[in-house]
Amino acid sequence: MTIWQDIWPPRRLEAHYGDRVVACFADRPRSVHHMLLEAVARNPDGDALVCGDARLTYRELLAQSGRLAAGLAARGVQQGDRVALLLGNRIEFVVTLFAAVRLGAIAVPISIREQTPGLAYMLSHCAAVVVVHEADLDDVLPDAAQVPALRTRVAVGGDCAGSLPLAALMADGPAPDAAAVQEEDTTAILYTSGTTGRPKGAMLTHLGVVHSSMHYQIAMGLGAADSSIAAVPLSHVTGLVALITTMVRCAGKLVIMPAFKAADFLRLAARERMTHTLMVPAMYNLCLLQSDFDQHDISCWRIGAYGGAPMPVASIATLAAKVPSLTLMNCYGSTETTSPSTLMPPGQTAAHNDTVGAPLICVEMCVMDARGCELPPDTLGEIWIKGPMVVRGYWDNPQATADNFTGGYWRSGDIGSIDQQGYVKVVDRMKDMINRGGYKIYTIEVENVLYAHPAVQECAVVSKPCPVLGERVHAFVMLKRAGTAEQELSEFCKARLSDYKVPESFTVSLTPLPRNANGKLVKRDLRERLLATLTPTPGVR
Repeated sequence: MTIWQDIWPPRRLEAHYGDRVVACFADRPRSVHHMLLEAVARNPDGDALVCGDARLTYRELLAQSGRLAAGLAARGVQQGDRVALLLGNRIEFVVTLFAAVRLGAIAVPISIREQTPGLAYMLSHCAAVVVVHEADLDDVLPDAAQVPALRTRVAVGGDCAGSLPLAALMADGPAPDAAAVQEEDTTAILYTSGTTGRPKGAMLTHLGVVHSSMHYQIAMGLGAADSSIAAVPLSHVTGLVALITTMVRCAGKLVIMPAFKAADFLRLAARERMTHTLMVPAMYNLCLLQSDFDQHDISCWRIGAYGGAPMPVASIATLAAKVPSLTLMNCYGSTETTSPSTLMPPGQTAAHNDTVGAPLICVEMCVMDARGCELPPDTLGEIWIKGPMVVRGYWDNPQATADNFTGGYWRSGDIGSIDQQGYVKVVDRMKDMINRGGYKIYTIEVENVLYAHPAVQECAVVSKPCPVLGERVHAFVMLKRAGTAEQELSEFCKARLSDYKVPESFTVSLTPLPRNANGKLVKRDLRERLLATLTPTPGVR
């Protein structure tokens, strides 16, 4: 904890959610709406949002969200009601978010890549009364019988039969008074990926969002002069908290990209004098591959946060050479922790690149064994996380809440360790670890070796079923260019890994590996792809 000690404001222990005692910032905004009011007071005429040619100042953001709040209230939306946002990266996403927040309603952002069955489940499960949606997604919305609580549909970006245009809700009258919310009230529900069944709706509270926003702001030294680009989906916890509410907390400018394209990102970064962003490493690598990278003036860029995967050592070195002003900061967090649990302290990326940084000041982290006993430093186990930013649980799912939370700690399902200095290493997801004849293999270790090969653009290691050993190691590899054989990759790994960790088979191509809307590799799809290629062994059942 001493790694961060010098920069933080006073803290105190507080009781929250009944049985949790957590360290909290003593002086803080008491709601997400209060963060917006403070931003308006500090920077009323500064840019709050930029998207294409559209710009909103903080004064205008407050006014527009107030008008929309009035329109929603006129249609019966009350405190505690759920308002779903099926919107891509656009200004209207942020306006709708703060309109819901003003009413004390609960925002439910949903990925625009979701299909009808998933939408029907989420909208029904949270009993959303309004959905504000992209007009061109009208055909994937469930019918009324599947979502009986849904009273109002609002279209953005076009006209749809059965949906009101957003303009019809932008009332001209006075904005309603802000609801008197409590810090522990839910402000947003974010549905997890649902890789092991139905998605769970994590309940993000005002307390959690405020603390996570302050963690980002203080650790990164952000202020009203900063300009950030949102290139990841706003509907994800990274977009929602690391970008939207964090930039509101510091009263800075958020530039919204409807979709990430490396060439457009570099042009936008130069035009808007970008100082900060948070992306996955693959996005940084795509930028570095642009032939005109050096022609863009991105000298204002000082904070490059990343998460979801390791940053290749070669990328770190190249970025340091090409953008000397840039400080890289690894970030580790999740929906259940309202984003960051750790950040890499400034200037420590090169020395601690095998870690995800150190726990933030209001965060408690420990590594536990299968019996629930704390393990000593540098010992692998399951990472448990506690703090004011950990969600209170899952919406209408007490069993999942009981299964995943113990004594105020969220059990992450990640395997990792904490060293003597306090740096956290995450080696694998528990479900991604490979057991080859009793030998445990952490896929990230194998992936890090493959990333060191100069021909490898990206890779993912998964288990391959084996009737004898249980599981074997298989690697999916995307090459930068044709010409590298599987044998070369195998020999490269053999020189750097124990023999049982070396991939015994490869899928090598020039095609990008599958990623979800947030830019993270989808190993589930790779496992399914691999299983589809396997033929049963004769005589083995």
